[in-house]
Amino acid sequence: MSKEHPPETLDFFIWTVEDVGLWLEEINLGSYRQIFKENGVNGEYLESMSMFTTEQILRFIRRCHMKWGDFITLCKELRRIKVACLKGDQKVRRPWWAPSWLSILFIKVVRQNRQSRVVSLKLEQ
Repeated sequence: MSKEHPPETLDFFIWTVEDVGLWLEEINLGSYRQIFKENGVNGEYLESMSMFTTEQILRFIRRCHMKWGDFITLCKELRRIKVACLKGDQKVRRPWWAPSWLSILFIKVVRQNRQSRVVSLKLEQ
């Protein structure tokens, strides 16, 4: 992942700990970046939070020293990216590692395969 670009929403389910940190910076919760990294919070973990019990949520908030309002912001942003991912509303960008001459081809293929990729990611879990 390039430091210049936040992680792709489409890849939400497979974000690394570093990707989560970049996303936290983007949603103005960067102060939690280090504690999330120490606790190994990745995209798969964030996805599983929707199934947390009240006790697990409270344990997470305490472990990450989160303010309640910040936790609410985190949940709202998670919901926003999940909806964008399922609707296919996310912006398509050329991956940082791909040569620029592949941009047009890459974006065309991604747009065609977007829905099947999201469905396959959900089925694998």
